[in-house]
Amino acid sequence: MKNSLTSASALDLLNGDPELLRLRAHEKRCEYCREEEATYLIMRIVSYTNICVANCSYCAFYRRPNDPEGYVLSNEAIFQKIDALRALGGTLVAMEGGFHPKLKIDHYENLFSVVRERYGDAIEIYGPTIVEMIFIARNSRISLGEALVILKKAGLRWIPGGGAEILTEKWRKNLSPRKYSVREYLDGMELAQSLGYGTTATMVIGFGETWEDRLEHLEHLRTLQNKTGGFTSFLLWTYQSDHTALGGSRISNEEYLKAVAISRLMLDNISVIRASFITQGSQGPLALKWGASDFDIALEDQVTQKAGVTLESNVEKVLRWVRDAGIIPVQRLPYLRKVD
Repeated sequence: MKNSLTSASALDLLNGDPELLRLRAHEKRCEYCREEEATYLIMRIVSYTNICVANCSYCAFYRRPNDPEGYVLSNEAIFQKIDALRALGGTLVAMEGGFHPKLKIDHYENLFSVVRERYGDAIEIYGPTIVEMIFIARNSRISLGEALVILKKAGLRWIPGGGAEILTEKWRKNLSPRKYSVREYLDGMELAQSLGYGTTATMVIGFGETWEDRLEHLEHLRTLQNKTGGFTSFLLWTYQSDHTALGGSRISNEEYLKAVAISRLMLDNISVIRASFITQGSQGPLALKWGASDFDIALEDQVTQKAGVTLESNVEKVLRWVRDAGIIPVQRLPYLRKVD
């Protein structure tokens, strides 16, 4: 258990020389990986439905039940998306869909069963986030543990960290009251880890939260990681404001880089910090010099695209960004092993 950096010391670093912060984070990064390398995944985020009753003010993607633009993808449509991903060397599909009031546990059991049966181990699946899992369980009138066991038997192995956004009670009550409490989120992740799921940690910034809010979030993750060791990586991305009820403006890439750096230093018990090329675009590779050591190349992410992101899905172009930044990109598999 390292945890040498306190929140007070983190604030001092954030208020000081940015280059000192960068150097400290880069030095910490090099404890976990080769300085000249960064690993990456080719993946696709498949939103199997856009119907959601969470009503988050910062989401441009969701549609209410009975909205004519609402949809639920067929299995065949999902297969077509995964097939296109595989054709480009992709190995991970993230399948998420919010809080759909009519989809019960049997729908998800069938969905993950048929995907696993069709693709075996050739594709890994990031399933619903833990807040989605809590909703699915309650909507199906079973416990969260029962829902997790059912879907694990169906072939689901990973629960990603989405739905965390900012883990402070004040923030959640103001902006996402239906996304459950901080305690429910953390307890749900701990339960998933205890049942053998792989899990990732995340944070989304740029809603108007303070650095103190962000540090509280990181402390929650660090404390749980000390207890379980269950998080394999941490991904940081930025709120995209276009077409949302909340509105606002995007934070600067400079602020994002400082957040990456302080995350690397605070989360010294999570080996992999992932940069978001989805939200940061061609500026994403800079984060690989500010503490991050991993990134995704995503073929699709409807949630951020609806909020104004122009997604760069040309694999060679993204890899060229990284090489131009002086970093050697090395493709990896979802469970962090490099591709042979």
